[in-house]
Amino acid sequence: MTYADFFYEIKGKFMGADVSDIHEHLAYQFNIEDEEAGGAFYVEVKDGVLYVEPYEYYDRDAMFISTPEVFRKIAAGEMDPVWAFTTQKLRVEGNIDKALKLNDIIQRKKKEQKKEAKEAKKAEKEAKKAEKEAAKEEKKAEKK
Repeated sequence: MTYADFFYEIKGKFMGADVSDIHEHLAYQFNIEDEEAGGAFYVEVKDGVLYVEPYEYYDRDAMFISTPEVFRKIAAGEMDPVWAFTTQKLRVEGNIDKALKLNDIIQRKKKEQKKEAKEAKKAEKEAKKAEKEAAKEEKKAEKK
């Protein structure tokens, strides 16, 4: 996997998180340690808007350093960043208080995904119900 492939995969996992009520500035840089996918990108919350860009961020609050696998699991909400730090799978430099707020952004995204999945399930049920109703009406019409 190349850096670009990895970056766009991670960007897709972060984007869509509702950060509109976060009014403080947060800037995180992620350093990926990998021969093929190695590089840096940043996640920034500014004026309630989330940005994920493939550049270094020199005025960052915190920097996270790890492998692509760890970042992938953290971004997907499958691995707690605090646990990853505690078990030394993730290194953190900078403002730890602001670094901890990354988990909040991840949890927001996770909530959005659950909400979307629930809405999709509900829409699917309604479509099946409408389909059954249409089939019943069709049978009634055929009997007449």
